[in-house]
Amino acid sequence: MEPTILQENFLLRPENLLFVVAATISALMLVWPMISRKGVKEIDTMVAIQLINYKDALVVDVRDDSEYAEGHLPNSMHIPTEKMETRWHELEKFKERPVVVIYQSGVRSGHAAKVLFKNGFQVYALMGGIDTWRRANLPIVKR
Repeated sequence: MEPTILQENFLLRPENLLFVVAATISALMLVWPMISRKGVKEIDTMVAIQLINYKDALVVDVRDDSEYAEGHLPNSMHIPTEKMETRWHELEKFKERPVVVIYQSGVRSGHAAKVLFKNGFQVYALMGGIDTWRRANLPIVKR
């Protein structure tokens, strides 16, 4: 059965243009986190706990100073995302261990995780960031 002229021009109609643009933007927003964290695996809290407890994973919190002071994972290192390019060398001695990157919402961790991955670290990003950790009632410490 051949498509009718109405079916062929559905996407080109002016009243559908907004729908097409919105659908395209939504699709790009869904795919972007996967693209921006190339080589970095996203993990949930259970996998993070397993990495920390059984693989001696290093936890690196990349949030800003005030966010970190409000509460962070026990024994986590703090290197804000904007300083990762110049401070990643501080983690060199931990290169053989997995690194779990903690962030607030996800956008900022992509850059920090990529810097670590590019420099030979095995990097994991906690899906949902610190908020996911809190919702799971897992330990948080404050300065």
